[in-house]
Amino acid sequence: MNTQASKEAFSQAQKLIPGGVNSPVRAFKSVGGTPIFITEGKGAYISDVDGNKYVDFVQSWGPLIFGHRDEKIEAAVIDAVKHGLSFGAPTLAETELAKLVVSFFDSIDKVRFVSSGTEAVMSAIRLARGFTSRDDIVKFTGCYHGHSDALLVEAGSGAATFGNPSSPGVPADFTKHTLLAEYNNIESVKKCFADSNDIACVIIEPIAGNMGLVPADKEFLHELRELCDKNGALLIFDEVMSGFRGSVNGAESITGVKPDIVTLGKVIGGGMPVGAFGARAEIMAKLSPEGPVYQAGTLSGNPVAMAAGYAALSKLKANAQVISVLETRAKRLVEGMKAEALACGITMQTDVRGSMFGFFFNDNLVKNFNDATKSDAELFAKFHSGMLNEGFYFACSLYETGFISTAITDEMIEDTIKASAKVFKEIANA
Repeated sequence: MNTQASKEAFSQAQKLIPGGVNSPVRAFKSVGGTPIFITEGKGAYISDVDGNKYVDFVQSWGPLIFGHRDEKIEAAVIDAVKHGLSFGAPTLAETELAKLVVSFFDSIDKVRFVSSGTEAVMSAIRLARGFTSRDDIVKFTGCYHGHSDALLVEAGSGAATFGNPSSPGVPADFTKHTLLAEYNNIESVKKCFADSNDIACVIIEPIAGNMGLVPADKEFLHELRELCDKNGALLIFDEVMSGFRGSVNGAESITGVKPDIVTLGKVIGGGMPVGAFGARAEIMAKLSPEGPVYQAGTLSGNPVAMAAGYAALSKLKANAQVISVLETRAKRLVEGMKAEALACGITMQTDVRGSMFGFFFNDNLVKNFNDATKSDAELFAKFHSGMLNEGFYFACSLYETGFISTAITDEMIEDTIKASAKVFKEIANA
């Protein structure tokens, strides 16, 4: 496979953009080689500057549930653009999309739109602090909630501890109110509450997608809900990635656990930049201009993004059964690849939630980030490179989740499994 044009493009980008990319994972550092520069997407496929074509299992990291350039979403965007790109003023499109989002979630009465998942989570935490008049928050190692200062923390030596900054440029004072717990370990959360009586909220990805796909155990989430209720803290479900992907009605419909606040993104923008957070009316009443907790944004509720999101969610609402179809395809994909890997003496752990899938080259089940770090990163890099050469584009990090779109057919799934068999044999015989 020729990638010379991508190599030249990356070289030029590095002269003008830090690392040559505008989001670190895109640099291919964890898988080696040169990042592929994309020129076009259509349906299940993306094409690069060298003219190579790939079946896309990333789908812009989740939002393209109907594939690239879905006709209805594309038409909605074009029509919106004809009326103006941005107004910085209210539009009917915001209310229409808000009504649609609220209709999917039992836990949401009102929603506020923002421009990114990071902004949604940052604002949700501020709202939780304002509602409870408390300062501390609990997050889980391995769950990613955007790059705001309070959430860029690393674990200390204990099971639960006040976090230290994990990035230069983040003062320790900004993370001193962030406590860390271990995913799927309720005892570590209990320790957090024992260490602090000032916890405003616990934030969690109920279907973690940023340490690879690692769903939270139902029992764990139920115990987490009870702990929050007992201690007067709010429970935030970060579904920026899993919202409308794991289930059309959110993780609460799968687990039976109702959060206090939900953060959303990805699918609700249909491919356009957007984020949102929502909660019951009592909590949202604290938000400015109705209440004292301040949050604002010039491009919040951008009319083009609202149009794309409304088209995507309207189509999903009318075809809600599609999630079960995509789940069947996702299961066939990972189970097929797992069987081919095993035939070559390679152990894989796999999981699926709705249209999300994940796999680890690991001898043991992965229940938390510590488990995930024990996966074979070198093997993953070889697999990624091999599949890319075969025309299949997977997430360029073992700590990311894959996505199935409606444009990916059963035939494409079988072709992917066949290609994986070839790649695994090449790896095993190397």
